Amino acid sequence: MTDAEWAVVRPLLPVPAWLQGRGGQPEGYCHRQMIDAIRYLVAGGISWRAMPADFPAWARVYAFFRRWRRHGLTAEFHDRLRGRVREHEGRLAEPSAGIIDAQSVRAAATVPAASRGYDGG
Repeated sequence: MTDAEWAVVRPLLPVPAWLQGRGGQPEGYCHRQMIDAIRYLVAGGISWRAMPADFPAWARVYAFFRRWRRHGLTAEFHDRLRGRVREHEGRLAEPSAGIIDAQSVRAAATVPAASRGYDGG
């Protein structure tokens, strides 16, 4: 992750309790390392256990990801970053419309006529 990317993402992360004086122990890894590892996993389509040795242990990365997902942080990340990209492109942060598409395939001649046709009628 570049420094510019980190500058965008960092404010979205929760501040650990121990940094706010609420007790607890410091986390063993920084959030930037965790995000780098998760991005690597997603980009490469690898399994958690296949995480390379230059990242934190897969179990720690998964624990961070699970905690962030459980608290809705991954969805918040997506929504905020999507909004920033849209604004950067000169559009509204939130989409004003959506498109739903479907594809139908005509059944083969061997299928009974009563069940043949397109979905739309």
